[in-house]
Amino acid sequence: MNLRVLAVARGDEPADLVFTGGRVVDVFSASVIEGDVAVADGIIASVGPPRDAATTIDLTGKILVPGLMDAHVHLESSMVTPEEYARTVVPRGTTSVVADPHEVANVAGMDGVRWMLEASEGLPLSVLFMAPSCVPATHLATAGAELDAHDLAELARHPRVIGLAEVMNVPGAVLGDPGVHAKIDAFAGRPIDGHGPGLTGDWLQAYAAAGIGTDHETITPEEAREKLRLGMRVWLREGTGARNLVDLLPVVTAGNSRRCGFCTDDRHPDDLLDDGHMDHLLRLAIAHDLDPITAVQMATVNIAEAYGLDDRGVIVPGRRADLVVVSDLDNFRAERVYVAGEEIARDGRPSDSWGCVDAGSWSVVRPLRVNVENLDLRVADTGGDVRVIGLVPGQIVTETLVERMPVRDAELTADPARGIAKLAVIERHRGTGNIGLGFLKGFGSMEGALASTIAHDHHNLIVVGSDDESMRTAIRKLVGIGGGVAVARGAEILEVLPLPRAGLISDRPLDEVRERLDRLSVAVLSCGCTHPDPVMALSFVALEVIPSLKLTDRGLVDVETFDFVPLEVEG
Repeated sequence: MNLRVLAVARGDEPADLVFTGGRVVDVFSASVIEGDVAVADGIIASVGPPRDAATTIDLTGKILVPGLMDAHVHLESSMVTPEEYARTVVPRGTTSVVADPHEVANVAGMDGVRWMLEASEGLPLSVLFMAPSCVPATHLATAGAELDAHDLAELARHPRVIGLAEVMNVPGAVLGDPGVHAKIDAFAGRPIDGHGPGLTGDWLQAYAAAGIGTDHETITPEEAREKLRLGMRVWLREGTGARNLVDLLPVVTAGNSRRCGFCTDDRHPDDLLDDGHMDHLLRLAIAHDLDPITAVQMATVNIAEAYGLDDRGVIVPGRRADLVVVSDLDNFRAERVYVAGEEIARDGRPSDSWGCVDAGSWSVVRPLRVNVENLDLRVADTGGDVRVIGLVPGQIVTETLVERMPVRDAELTADPARGIAKLAVIERHRGTGNIGLGFLKGFGSMEGALASTIAHDHHNLIVVGSDDESMRTAIRKLVGIGGGVAVARGAEILEVLPLPRAGLISDRPLDEVRERLDRLSVAVLSCGCTHPDPVMALSFVALEVIPSLKLTDRGLVDVETFDFVPLEVEG
């Protein structure tokens, strides 16, 4: 109990800070009200009546909004440290995120999660974590670590770990796998996130019965309505790789909007810098006719309530003074951002009060255990058609295509003229020598290779290219620098982005990382690639829990059957 906050609330003592003359978004009544907002010790003390204060801020013509929240995000996808991420999103109005650190966990296990907790401690951005439920995501790929129910129970004791992250092993949850349910049971009574793209019918009934409370992987309006009807919350996602927000907006009604929210999931540096974060999702939703107050609810109180964060997401007495000042809601632009009553950003830039936060010591070395010289990238010709992974524009789901590939010296080769490249996923964590080989359509007439150690969620080394020499050159470069993204043509490296922390995260500022990514895109374009975001697209080609056809280090995966399939089409 804070007696001073009570005294300020009663009007017996002056506040530290009072916002006066403006209007306030009341997310409980879905209205905009007039009145002062008094803050004491970082807590909102009163809303409405005038109060004396040490500092008064005139908000005439302005609107005060609760700090925005992201319902589900992987910080690692920004490719920068948590502090650098915070420096980008907080000035945009985001003051809290619910993060799943399963990217770094799949590489470095508990050590990676502990580093993420350490590196996000004390930031102006509140980083709340969900314990990674699927490390590895499935048995169909080789990750760098495994987290069991005992590990997750340890994480559950951390004050910033608030629930269980996306349960991607849908068959395990639905069919009662003991290992999966041990993890779910460890978080009984706490929020449990889902991951069920395309999931409907009886299996969705069982998934909801298992205790799964949210889903950010919903693809169609019909699927969203069914999940809402069964008591789940639906997060409308607008990331870099998957953009579902506009397609799902027709689902949101006056009757169900409080069960809906926004999330970014994965957002790359260029989108963060050019478009923004949650502020971009608000503008996008409002531009597509969503009521502005409803949009604010979906980025604040709806998320806070879903995750039991009763100290934020609203502007009422007793809650954190995480506040955003805007001129209008229709064109949401954060002019000033306050965290616990302290101005932390103004006009899109961090304030002087931001300070510097230690990113934590990255003491866990994770070299790429790949023997480049012994790699065999050849695909033997069996005389028939083969399965080809087909990219779907703007989505991370893929198609299953059947194609006849060119043959040279009894080997199947890429066919740039038809936009089909060779694809390889190489195990990099344990030195198993596993190599999954296949073909990918959707990169255009590419002549060269693109390689990356970002390959959700196992994050093995993935490479796409037109010829073995280019692919091997890119692979060799990444092994030499300990991870990142590289573009090669023949024996020449055209561009590279080093990601020394787990092969996922840079130690450089976001704008520098974005600049390197831009140069990578130009280099890939010069090789004939026509995909608008080749790095993000490639990173999801190996994710064996997203339909329909994916490639891991262990082979080609039919996600519908949750099993391996041969490259060659039978019969």
